Amino acid sequence: IDGAGGGGITPWATITGYATRDGINGNVHYTYAPLANYTLHSVGAAVGFWDRFELSYAHSTLTTSATFDTLGLVLDTAGGLTGSLGIPIDTGIEPFNTTIEMDVIGAKVRVFGEAIYDSDNLIPQIAIGGFYKKNKNADLLTTLQAAKTKDWEAYIAATKIFFPINTLVNITARYTSANQTGLTGFGGPDGDDKEIRPEISLAYLLRKDTVIGIEWAKHGDNVSGKSVEAAGIDLTALQPLLDGLGLGNLKDTLAQEESDWFDLFVAYFPSKNLSITMAYAMLGDITITPDQHGFYMSLQASF
Repeated sequence: IDGAGGGGITPWATITGYATRDGINGNVHYTYAPLANYTLHSVGAAVGFWDRFELSYAHSTLTTSATFDTLGLVLDTAGGLTGSLGIPIDTGIEPFNTTIEMDVIGAKVRVFGEAIYDSDNLIPQIAIGGFYKKNKNADLLTTLQAAKTKDWEAYIAATKIFFPINTLVNITARYTSANQTGLTGFGGPDGDDKEIRPEISLAYLLRKDTVIGIEWAKHGDNVSGKSVEAAGIDLTALQPLLDGLGLGNLKDTLAQEESDWFDLFVAYFPSKNLSITMAYAMLGDITITPDQHGFYMSLQASF
């Protein structure tokens, strides 16, 4: 979803496309992930140069429902929030219309190793890369207590394919302060210090055109346990109003949590120019909404 060549939730050391050291290859992709209370759309493109360098771009749109809709309705019912001068505060939460958007620009360079052609030794392919991410929902991220709306990430990835057992192993270490990959901002009320988070992918080649696998990505806790706030006002103070509206069960969702991400996937390659990936994503708690699991589909066309 970040746009780089690799797995669904983690970049690999491989350079996108099929080009060798004498070629340039690119792709476009679209990913659709309908979760329990969110829907993610991601579109993007990447270009690999001479099997050495990669540039990528992705635009993600996350539409919300359920808890965000209810909280927006509660704020409207309460007459909205106002600052010290009586000016209404924009929390970025609108009933039935809260959408999160983020742009991601990425670059990656292969440092050494060859994941495929050096299969007779144990040296993996190593690449370093980074992303610049810019979220377009400043008011909402302030409400969610994120420290920043835009930031950079860096990573190092090691990828190895073991042909005797038809298995790919990838380990990535990402240096980041992102919340939900940046969809809900970067850092929290205690600052925006970055940390190293591990990510792992395992894939097994069933046959030459079909792969199955599993992925895990460690996430942070910058805002875990923190309240949703606006202008310093703890929105958990709305609990009496929620009780009065028969919505007392939302009490725990006014405090945020973030879970690690997992997915199980199957990828099918009907041709060198097209790949189709289906997966079941287990994303856990996303901000004020727990138990976000569901299927996702990604289509990629190479040229």
